[in-house]
Amino acid sequence: MLTGDASLIKKMNRALILSTIIEHKSISRAEIAKVTGLNKATISVQVSELLDNALIVESQLEHKSLGRRPIMLSINKKAGFALGIDLDKTTITFTLADLSGYPVHTNVIDLQVSNYEFILDILSRQIKDYQTKCEQTHHGLIGVVIGIHGIVDTDEIIYFVPQHEWKNKNLKKDLENEVGIKIYIENNANLCSFAEKVYKHHHSNNLLSVSLYSGIGLGFMINGMLLKGFHGYAGEIGHMIIVPNGLPCSCGSLGCWEQYASENSFTRRISHGRRKLDLSFEEIHHALIAKEPTICNEMEEFIMYLSIGINNLINLYNPEILVVNSELLRLYPNAAEELKAQLTSTISHYSELLISEFGKKACIMGACALCIQKFLEVSELSLSL
Repeated sequence: MLTGDASLIKKMNRALILSTIIEHKSISRAEIAKVTGLNKATISVQVSELLDNALIVESQLEHKSLGRRPIMLSINKKAGFALGIDLDKTTITFTLADLSGYPVHTNVIDLQVSNYEFILDILSRQIKDYQTKCEQTHHGLIGVVIGIHGIVDTDEIIYFVPQHEWKNKNLKKDLENEVGIKIYIENNANLCSFAEKVYKHHHSNNLLSVSLYSGIGLGFMINGMLLKGFHGYAGEIGHMIIVPNGLPCSCGSLGCWEQYASENSFTRRISHGRRKLDLSFEEIHHALIAKEPTICNEMEEFIMYLSIGINNLINLYNPEILVVNSELLRLYPNAAEELKAQLTSTISHYSELLISEFGKKACIMGACALCIQKFLEVSELSLSL
């Protein structure tokens, strides 16, 4: 049985009311009572405190009928701002979002080196700059969430980032010592799945998001919560072996899924065939439109290997929604339908498979959303763009 003292119950009621206001965007006290089942006295006290803290605002609903116009409550979007950071191999992307989750500013810095101290200095200076930009708001910069393309443990310590060859880096502590605000470190695939849940699939409690960029990462939303495993290392699905004694992988194994179905593996094969390094997605897109035989054959093979891994995931987790996050597949007509056509097992069951609309923005939007959730201390968050 779940029990708690008065302060815990008050905190739970606050979170429920705040989540309801955010989900409905604009709602009256009477409607909150209907939706939540809380009594009017509890709602009145909580709303008063939220108004005092400048987290919500009041407005009157315009209508033409006689009688008193209802007072509507909504989130105070400009009361503070969340900073999401996507720390990738060659770029660092910074996105500032208001409390409704809407991005208001984005900045991209190119990286030429992988030196930890150098990148730490860039992050510190940029965060301080955003702190200055937000200092005139009531809550200022409410926090920072950094998406890492690598392994992050349950204590938010970076265990390994293969792209930068970082091992056992406490970026959270190092940055908090520099900037003096809350820093959260999270795996990028987890943030991608969180973005899908918060912005697109609010009512799905079982969602998987597969990201296909330099490697393959998996984010789990099971029963509405991120599933991270005992150490926090769950989701390294790219190292599932699908071809015994196949291509060598940097992890030390042979035949890992990401050697066959990541975007990096696809572009590497195409670039090698064309004897041209760094083939762009635009060039690949034009070749697909022109139906060049070589690239079409490569795409068929790519989808075939991708479907093998996805079939395994479906059998393992029986997801309601499975989202594939890939810039390459976003350029390819009927990608979702072709993937579904490969999933012919009578055992595999899922409700919906689709290509993410976010693309590479998924990680950073998930970072902004997670920052907002941490600040507001709500268990459920439903945002929209």
